[in-house]
Amino acid sequence: MSKFTAIDTYDVRFPTSRELDGSDAMNPDPDYSAAYLILRTDDPDGLAGHGLVFTIGRGNDVQTAAISALSHLVVGRDVDAVLDDLGSFARTLTDDSQLRWLGPEKGVMHMAIGGVINAVWDMAARRARKPLWRYIADMTPEELVRTIDFRYLSDALTPEQALDLLRAAEPGKAQRMASLLQDGYPAYTTSPGWLGYSDEKLTRLAREAVEDGFRTIKLKVGLSIEDDMRRCRLAREAIGPEVAMAVDANQRWDVGPAIAWMKQLAPFGIAWIEEPTSPDDILAHAAIRRGIAPVPVSTGEHTQNRVVFKQLLQAQAVDLIQIDAARVGGVNENLAILLLAAKFGIRVFPHAGGVGLCELVQHLAMADFIAISGSMEDRAIEFVDHLHEHFVEPVTIRHGRYLAPALPGFSAEMHVDSVRRHLYPSGPVWSEEALALASQGLNAQAAG
Repeated sequence: MSKFTAIDTYDVRFPTSRELDGSDAMNPDPDYSAAYLILRTDDPDGLAGHGLVFTIGRGNDVQTAAISALSHLVVGRDVDAVLDDLGSFARTLTDDSQLRWLGPEKGVMHMAIGGVINAVWDMAARRARKPLWRYIADMTPEELVRTIDFRYLSDALTPEQALDLLRAAEPGKAQRMASLLQDGYPAYTTSPGWLGYSDEKLTRLAREAVEDGFRTIKLKVGLSIEDDMRRCRLAREAIGPEVAMAVDANQRWDVGPAIAWMKQLAPFGIAWIEEPTSPDDILAHAAIRRGIAPVPVSTGEHTQNRVVFKQLLQAQAVDLIQIDAARVGGVNENLAILLLAAKFGIRVFPHAGGVGLCELVQHLAMADFIAISGSMEDRAIEFVDHLHEHFVEPVTIRHGRYLAPALPGFSAEMHVDSVRRHLYPSGPVWSEEALALASQGLNAQAAG
């Protein structure tokens, strides 16, 4: 009978601010980072689970400490008992009375809980020798419903309604799985659109994205309307009229500025505006949606739990949503959100603009296609083209589509050397950075 023996945590950071990869209106110089964890067991075959929480640099140490603080709720527990009842396990973490006081079900602790829960799902899929998307797709409707906490959801979605949705998706699962394996899942790319990129780089990358088969690109906006209009015009000229173009304000605006700004960008043919305002302000999203119709409104990457998603849908505040594999309380809560979206008939465009997020969220979108919504029509998973080389099973994109992962697990495992080199602040990458900064300072002093 195997036991959990440790949660090993690692503060892993990548210096993406050097090239302004990931830059947007609210985050001008991000260093994409992962509070990475390995859930250890005493299993004789070395069974382990891998997970991460995405951050953008400062504070990654806080997120890593929050994950470590959950050890007493995990270490010593029976592995099979946990893996055989993933719903009950998740609730023991989210229901811990003292941890709930720090949330409840929001912020750093909830993201830490999500990281641990994701690592347990990774372990369950590894034990079953299946990639996570297939592991979820092979579960019965009854098994899936047992993983979900319906507390606070029953006015919008009951267990019985969830069962009906899942049972309705049962016919055709085999054909959808064959289609996924053959053709993959549509992707859209944000790689051309980071706000710190030059016009030349934006235009070049936008053209390359179309050549690579992407049918949607996304641009960051929100600092300067003049700059945004110029960049949207250049991008539209580069991609032509048939390729969709979305924009993302990363929570930059109040309601009035959002409406005024988007009315000026609308002539460029905007597929959606993402995060126009505070992710917690449901009524503001609804007001913006009314004010800029027919331009669709979206949010989700910073939406902190299933309850806020429920209210966004109930208030008719969004036209589509993003889910994020590392923002809410793990796979269990994302399954609840996917079921809510199916109930309300809302499309899902998963967020993946961060280290490891493409690797993780592809599994959730693919499981949704096979077992929940049964659709990938007018849907796509975000793709960014950096940092995948640090993962044991990096994403594979072909002709603008994600190919289904094949290895067992959640695709969260990082290469040992990548973790070693990018540990903060002691890893070689960051030691070299410190030396370079010190050298610059001495040179400037000498020149002065």
